[in-house]
Amino acid sequence: MGASIAEGGLDDDEEFSEAHEINVTPFIDVMLVLLIIFMVAAPLSTVDLPIDLPSSTAMPEKKPDKPVYVSIKPDLSLAIGEASVKRSELVRTLDGTSGAGKDRFVFIRADRAVPYGEMMDVLEILRAGGYTKIKLVALEGVPDAARQQ
Repeated sequence: MGASIAEGGLDDDEEFSEAHEINVTPFIDVMLVLLIIFMVAAPLSTVDLPIDLPSSTAMPEKKPDKPVYVSIKPDLSLAIGEASVKRSELVRTLDGTSGAGKDRFVFIRADRAVPYGEMMDVLEILRAGGYTKIKLVALEGVPDAARQQ
């Protein structure tokens, strides 16, 4: 007949019973002390050495121009920014906009209802006019109200 200590058969004194949980309180205390030490010491670790750096001879680059958006509306009409324009006057109007230059980027955005062929026609008009830096703008996730602009 055997008796088990775990079942309390020999001694009911639980003073010497084993704890099966890890006591993390001392660990947290040590970590908080280390955190405070690093927070205090971090600003002190910067070094202020006087160094005479050479000056640059590079020309600063100018700020890029405001992008030009050519929009193809659902009724297949065109717009540059907010202003409507006819297809025959598209290149002439782009040439007259501020920051004129055929080396700038032209962003094309088209409504979802616009057929692919119509968009290719506008791209061909721009290419024939000398605009070769063309980017397509995806309108996924844009609300319909913003798409009409």
